[in-house]
Amino acid sequence: MKSLNLIKSESQRNLLILFICALLFWISLASLLPVLPLYIKSVGANNQQLGWVMGSFAIGLLVFRPQLGILADLRGRKLVLLIGLVVAAIAPLGYLTTHALLPLAIVRIFHGISIAAFTTAYSALVVDLSPPEHRGEVLGYMTLASPIGMALGPAIGGFLYASFGSVPLLLLSSSLGVAGLMCSLPVQVPALPKDVTSTGAARPADRRFWRLLLSPRLRIPTLTLMMIGLAFGTLTTFMPLLLQETRVQLNAGLFYTAAAIASFTVRLPIGRASDRYGRGRFISLGLLLYAVAMFMLFEAHQASGFLLAGVLEGSGAGILLPSMVALVADRAEAYERGRFLGLCLNGFDLGIAISAPLLGSFADHTGYRNLFGLAACLGVIALTLFSTLNSKNLTYSLRFALGAGRDVYALSTPK
Repeated sequence: MKSLNLIKSESQRNLLILFICALLFWISLASLLPVLPLYIKSVGANNQQLGWVMGSFAIGLLVFRPQLGILADLRGRKLVLLIGLVVAAIAPLGYLTTHALLPLAIVRIFHGISIAAFTTAYSALVVDLSPPEHRGEVLGYMTLASPIGMALGPAIGGFLYASFGSVPLLLLSSSLGVAGLMCSLPVQVPALPKDVTSTGAARPADRRFWRLLLSPRLRIPTLTLMMIGLAFGTLTTFMPLLLQETRVQLNAGLFYTAAAIASFTVRLPIGRASDRYGRGRFISLGLLLYAVAMFMLFEAHQASGFLLAGVLEGSGAGILLPSMVALVADRAEAYERGRFLGLCLNGFDLGIAISAPLLGSFADHTGYRNLFGLAACLGVIALTLFSTLNSKNLTYSLRFALGAGRDVYALSTPK
């Protein structure tokens, strides 16, 4: 906490408000995780249809995150943050009024806008309010809202659904979105950063969002997160069904809770350590843990095995995602930060969007267990990509991935 004392009191106040907003947002979202696959199956969906409906959530992310990233740079982070919270408040009400697959898919697409807007604006705002030399540590603290929400949300959602049905759960999810929206209104954000030419004249941000993917600063982080998104999409869609298939007596919400607690535990020391020792070694460690977690789900036959896999998955995510956000922030100018973070996170979104419909078509033939063997392979591919291609050549890439070299693409790094 010592480094946070170096942040101006106004920034501390804004960061605290943002954290509370994020906590409400993630509880709202996570409360639906263990319930929606079962709810969609209950209206008559087969495995492939379940995959399409669940995966349609990521379509909202993919289609709207580019525009939201540009909007965050041009019109301000707070506007995009508010959009995310408004959608989070409205979308759960849509599930109440739809009981057919196509309308459910449309609601899922709309709901996807919430996370596209909120995570892009939240990450950019936290970086804007953080001193570069403590960026990783502040991100470590501020991203704790996600694992806390993921710990509380599924447990609350599973209890309400089992005890009272879907209506109270969906009303609670909507109410939490409204509370987050109200909480966010007092947030004071820094002035919009401007791109400045060599003559000192300000120019508007470049709207050619997808051209940024050609930049070596972004290619490998985006592809790496796409591989992990594929694995994560498999986890969120098919893990509750794997428990049913294997007849293991374990509430799916407890798996997500174990993962969230592990993610919470690792973020505090890892954020500070990445400022001191570099991002590369921690990104590599997070990818390795994620691959091992997917392999353990492939092999698990008892509740203890599933819970241990949840701990490893949560640890991997808790190390990987804040470190990757910090890496991308290091590589971006202030005026392009929203678009850089939006594009990199879009890789994660794309993986989620592809995973459910693509792998759902195989589930009827291979069973759910083999899907997690494939997810483990995806984790290994992601680790290989990052370790060998993250820098300008193989030697620099391996050194950075192992923590023995600097990030040659970084524009602002800890001193």
